[in-house]
Amino acid sequence: MGYSRLAVLNIFLVCTCSAAPPNFVLLFADDLGFGDLGCYGHPSSLTPNLDRLAAAGLRFTDFYCTSPVCSPSRASLLTGRYQTRSGVYPGVFYPGSRGGLPLNETTIAEVLKPLGYATAAVGKWHLGFGANGMFLPTRQGFDQYLGIPYSHDMGPCWNLTCFPPDVKCFGLCDIGTVTVPLMHNEAIKQQPVDFLNLERAYSDFATSFITTSAKKKQPFFLYYPSHHTHYPQYAGPGAAGRSSRGPFGDSLLEFDNTIGNLLTTLEKTGVINNTLVFFTSDNGPELMRLSRGGNSGLLKCGKGTTYEGGMREPAIAYWPGTIRPGVTHELASTLDILPTITGLAGAKLPQVTLDGVDITEILVNQGKSKRETMMFYPTDPSEMYGLFALRMGKYKAHFYTRGATHSGTTPDQDCPVFALLKAHDPPLLFDLESDPSENYPLPLVGRPELQDVLGKIKTVKKQFEASMVFGESQISRGTDPYLEPCCNPQCNPKPSCCRC
Repeated sequence: MGYSRLAVLNIFLVCTCSAAPPNFVLLFADDLGFGDLGCYGHPSSLTPNLDRLAAAGLRFTDFYCTSPVCSPSRASLLTGRYQTRSGVYPGVFYPGSRGGLPLNETTIAEVLKPLGYATAAVGKWHLGFGANGMFLPTRQGFDQYLGIPYSHDMGPCWNLTCFPPDVKCFGLCDIGTVTVPLMHNEAIKQQPVDFLNLERAYSDFATSFITTSAKKKQPFFLYYPSHHTHYPQYAGPGAAGRSSRGPFGDSLLEFDNTIGNLLTTLEKTGVINNTLVFFTSDNGPELMRLSRGGNSGLLKCGKGTTYEGGMREPAIAYWPGTIRPGVTHELASTLDILPTITGLAGAKLPQVTLDGVDITEILVNQGKSKRETMMFYPTDPSEMYGLFALRMGKYKAHFYTRGATHSGTTPDQDCPVFALLKAHDPPLLFDLESDPSENYPLPLVGRPELQDVLGKIKTVKKQFEASMVFGESQISRGTDPYLEPCCNPQCNPKPSCCRC
C-alpha cells in the first residue's frame, strides 16, 4: 500500500519547506507497563493528556522495545540498532561505570544536527557518565541537557519525599554511593537532587526550549526520558495524593502533567501542527514491587523477561493534520524511530547496519509495516545462546525462557527468578493475535501449516544471528567509584561529602 496523494503532498510540504521542517518530541516513560495507561485499559490511572494524545492520534497495540531493562533499550531507541551491536549489554550502567554508549554510535540528535536542528534532552539518560562526563548527552549530539545521568534509585534517596514533606515516599535506594546529582549540560547543578521540585524544573526547561526554538523559527528535537514511573515513585505538590492509584499513580500523573505543559507550549507557539509527538516506554513493569511496580495488563510477566509483558509497550503517535486518529495493529519498535525521523526530516541515515525501518506509512496512512519480525534478546545476550524468542507476523517462538527478579511476586510461576533458564526444542509457538497472554502453546503434531511457520522462523533466526556482529560490551568494563559524579571532587570522605 502506498501513501495517499494527500498524505504524500502533506509530507512533502512539511519536509521540504525551508521555513518549516518538522519538529520532534520524543517522550519515553520508565518501567511503564502495557496496562498502565487509562487509554490502554487501566481503570484508575489518571492520564488525561496521554489519553488525549491517544484519542486524537495513533495508538499502537503491537509496539516493542528491544530489551527488558533500561540502558540497552535506550541505546536502541537513539541509534536504531539492537543493543548487541553497540555493546550496551549485559544489564545497565551504574554511577561509576567505565563504559557508556560508544561515541562512534550515531544518535537521532546527531542525525538532525547537520540540518540545523536545535536538540535537547531532559530527564533520565542512563547511557553512561564516564570520565569527565564523556558519555553525557552533550557528547552525543544534544545541545542542552538537564537531568540525572542514570536511574534515580542509584544513590541514597533519604530526601525522596512526597508532599507534604513529612510524608515519606515508598521505597529504598542504593547506599554507599554518591547522592543523586542533577546535571545541567556537563556541570552538576544540584546534589542531592530535590525530587519534590524536579519535575517542575524539567517542565520549565523543556517548555523554554520549545519556546526559544519556535521564536527563532529553528526546527527542534526534544527527547524527554522521564524517571516516572520507575520505583521508588515520587511526586511533587502538583500530583502527590491526587490520583486514586497511590504513589505509582501520582508519579504517572506528574509525568502526564508535564506532557500537558509541553502540548500547551506547542499550541501557544503555533508549532503543534508541525510537530510529531511520539510516546512509548523503555521496558515492562517491575512486578516485584507489587502495586508500586506497574501493570502489564493481559500480557505475560514483566521487566527482565522476554515474554510479552517485558517488551511490548504502549505507544502513541500524535501529529495534528498529518496523523489521523485510530489504532494500528501493525508491528513496530523503538528501533524504527530513528529511520522514521530521519526520513521525515530529509536527513541522511547513518552509514552503519540499522535494525529499524521507516514507519511513516503506518503513521500517515495507517498502512502496512515494513517490519516483519521482532527479535527478543535477554538482559544478558550472548553469541552462545543467541535470540531467546522471535516474532514473525502474528506468531512468536520461544527458544529459551527464563524468569527474572524484576518480575517476581506474580502468581505465574514462569515469571520469577526461580523460573530458571530453559531451552525449548521444539520452540514454544504462540499465536499472539488469539493468545497475547502466551498461555497456550500451539500444538505442532499433526499441524503441518504450523510446522511450516516454525521452519520459516528458524530460518530467519539463523540468518539474523549469522549477520549479528556483537560489539564489545561496554557494561562489562566494570565500575570505578572515582568516576561517580561529585560536585566537590576534591572533598573527603567520599561519597558522603559530595553535596552542593
